Amino acid sequence: MTTKKTNELTLKDRLSRLTYRQAIRLLGEEGDALIRRGGKYDIRLDEQVSLGSDLFCLDFGHAKVTITQNPRRAQKLDLRCSSCDTPCEHLGAALSLILEEKMALGLAAPRPERIPVESLSEDELVRRAIEERTERARGEKFTLRSIEQKKVWTDYVITSASSGKTYCVALRGFEPGESYCSCPDFRRNTLGTCKHILHTIGTVKKRFSAARLKRPHTRENISLHIRYGEEMELRLLLPEKVDRKTAAVVGPVKDRPIDDIQDLFKRIDKLEALGHEVSVYPDAEEWIEQRLQQERIATKVSEIRKNPENHPLRRSLLDAELLPYQLDGIAFAAGTGRAVLADDMGLGKTIQGIGVAELLRREAGIKKVLVVCPATLKSQWRSEIERFSERNSQVVLGSAAARARQYDNGAFFTICNYEQVLRDILPIERAAWDLIVLDEGQRIKNWEAKTSRIVKGLRSPFALVLSGTPLENRLDELYSVVEFIDDRRLGPAFRFFNRYRVCDDRGKVLGYKNLDSLRKTLGPVLLRRTRASVMHELPQRMTETIRINPTDEQLELHGANMQVVMAIVNKPFISEMDLLRLRKALLACRMAANSTFLVDKAAPGYSSKLEELDSLLLRLSGEEKRKIVLFSEWTTMLNLIEPILKKHKMDFVRLDGKVPQKKRQSLVRTFKTDPSCKVFITTNAGSTGLNLQAADTVINVDLPWNPALLEQRISRVHRMGQKKPVQVFILITERTLEESLLATLSAKHELAHAALDSDSSIDRVDLACGMAELKQRLEILLGAKPEAPVDVSERMRLEQEALKRAGRETRERIAVAGGEFISAAFNLLGELVPRCEESDESRRLSAQFKNRMARCMETDDEGRLKMTVTLPDRSALDSLSDALARVALLRDGAEMRNGGRRSAGCSD
Repeated sequence: MTTKKTNELTLKDRLSRLTYRQAIRLLGEEGDALIRRGGKYDIRLDEQVSLGSDLFCLDFGHAKVTITQNPRRAQKLDLRCSSCDTPCEHLGAALSLILEEKMALGLAAPRPERIPVESLSEDELVRRAIEERTERARGEKFTLRSIEQKKVWTDYVITSASSGKTYCVALRGFEPGESYCSCPDFRRNTLGTCKHILHTIGTVKKRFSAARLKRPHTRENISLHIRYGEEMELRLLLPEKVDRKTAAVVGPVKDRPIDDIQDLFKRIDKLEALGHEVSVYPDAEEWIEQRLQQERIATKVSEIRKNPENHPLRRSLLDAELLPYQLDGIAFAAGTGRAVLADDMGLGKTIQGIGVAELLRREAGIKKVLVVCPATLKSQWRSEIERFSERNSQVVLGSAAARARQYDNGAFFTICNYEQVLRDILPIERAAWDLIVLDEGQRIKNWEAKTSRIVKGLRSPFALVLSGTPLENRLDELYSVVEFIDDRRLGPAFRFFNRYRVCDDRGKVLGYKNLDSLRKTLGPVLLRRTRASVMHELPQRMTETIRINPTDEQLELHGANMQVVMAIVNKPFISEMDLLRLRKALLACRMAANSTFLVDKAAPGYSSKLEELDSLLLRLSGEEKRKIVLFSEWTTMLNLIEPILKKHKMDFVRLDGKVPQKKRQSLVRTFKTDPSCKVFITTNAGSTGLNLQAADTVINVDLPWNPALLEQRISRVHRMGQKKPVQVFILITERTLEESLLATLSAKHELAHAALDSDSSIDRVDLACGMAELKQRLEILLGAKPEAPVDVSERMRLEQEALKRAGRETRERIAVAGGEFISAAFNLLGELVPRCEESDESRRLSAQFKNRMARCMETDDEGRLKMTVTLPDRSALDSLSDALARVALLRDGAEMRNGGRRSAGCSD
């Protein structure tokens, strides 16, 4: 006999968790179109809808839709329509309603206001951290083997069943700090214990009697070990009693950290002469070797960094003349031994990486370097090594068996990609690497990803991370990247996040604090130079923004979609369906600024931008030596541009996401070496990892969402190695979303600047709630003004009226779907974060914009931004109402005629 589980999900539970993708699967192949067409129905919740504990019903009069639980059906839901035998618009309407009105149906509620909480005390932090490790020690499966079965205080070998990793535990006592484990967590957590030590202690207490356990560990020999406290300290461990001669030798270093390595060696020689065998723990040996290597090159590094501009290594280190800041970066990284080089894009991080390897070969005698980079950059690394260095290289290619042999080779450089590290970890670990270079190091920013964990497990005396964006949105990313080069630099995760995060009572990150302290902590291992700081060493760059009047057809299509955007932004809460419509409407606005054909795929396609581009290309085609890189977000736009190039007899190559990785470098080579190839046209696939200094012109046919991507595009051409002035064209369609995006380019005060730039004075960054931030940024793009906050009594009255119309009261808990809404909002928000170079003009415009907005913005008690638009007179209201009515009729008519046709353009 079986009993029903008390925690079994109810129908309301399942509907509250229903996502858009799940809803599509419920309806089959036509699910997306049916849900969209179903959205046209005007449904009155209080009259047509009923929802009980085991039945949802939507009554159309001529048809009735019911939803019940059925464990044998998809999503455990059974959908039926009384008038249709197959999936239909009625079912689509029901699912559309559920997805859009979860709060009104009582399936979700707005998240409560988040209140920041005080940081935990140090004692509380430590207590929680040890409790977490104690729980894992009890819950995880381990295999434990004692080196000396009959002894309590001995070495143990412990293997984790979940990870397969094996570590050594030296058990010397039960208190934190008395024992040692070789695992990474013990090295960095500063607790003096870990789950392996705690599991070993728990097992030992079961194996031995209380009397045996009370006998303390007695040290018989002298050993050298690392003490992992707040700082790593090299110390001697001594027996309790030593003779007079031994005491005279060890007295000056007894119970204190050892900094003078040469003095230590002399004392060890004396101890061995007295008959003592001094054992050295592996981590102590590694630490000493690193210190000695740093000492060996410290003089050379200091000499270089005092005057990099005039140092002879600028011309002799590599087969190219280094710029002063590049030689300084090489010296910094080599001197630190393990460093992050976070220069802006286009400043020559690759040549600096090659230079670091060469300097360490000369000064530290390294022989084997592993370069891990994105697959698209492997051939570029090989070509630049051949160009700038006399060292040989091996690019890892082929089958698993062939790759395994390639890591064990005589080449100075071995080049592989991140995915290969995951697959080839065993042969990689068997090779003895002196230096590991991670190019585009932000690939390990997700510290929970398997690739990140594997890569950060690689060992080498020297390490270098190259990344223009080690931090994009969250401090977690920076922590993960820095952890590879120094897993103790930022402290254990529990302490790092408590020190720098501002969280609410639910753990939601509201902002970051103590950033000035963070910059100081990073200073010894992270070097960042911005393009602005070395602009005088770059070739001249001229930017021309070409403003274009749209056609009436473009404006009409753009306006219809902007009405959708404005309607959604003005809603108090945004559903998953709202977010989907918002994305598609914004995308349609951007595409309409290029050509109506991108949106509706209907000939002839209206585009004033293509006409302007035709004129620009005609002008440029007459210049014999001109080489152009042309960017557009959309492959369809490139299709429309190709005939223009052919008309002007401009030979070109094309790169988009469909071009295989193996063919991309051949396209770049053709563009660089073929004088007749004038144009390189590409989507954003060409905005990273390619060096296109052969060009002297960049045409941005459209603006990307993220202004940082605009700089990435330009940096393909305007970069170190470029000898010619660079002309940049940005094509903007006026009175469209593009114009608003251009205005956001100057609004830059982001987390990366605050955390990484040494000249920053920002100590705290506050992050708005995802949805509030999304709406705020969209409202700025829409040019809206804030609405005065509603007083409490008025707000309560409006909320009661809304509840009465809906025929439901909001339920007491937050549905999981609410979290999905917020997650989707953050994904879109990440694309909207503006980044750009600062200038006097941008700062002036930014300050002017902020002052004006500050005077017209108000925030209500719930932290929501309220905005309104003041019209000059009543005639303007009449005109606006009439225009909106006509647009709505046109849009509704188009949707009924074309169904999902407009959405087809979004797959471009």
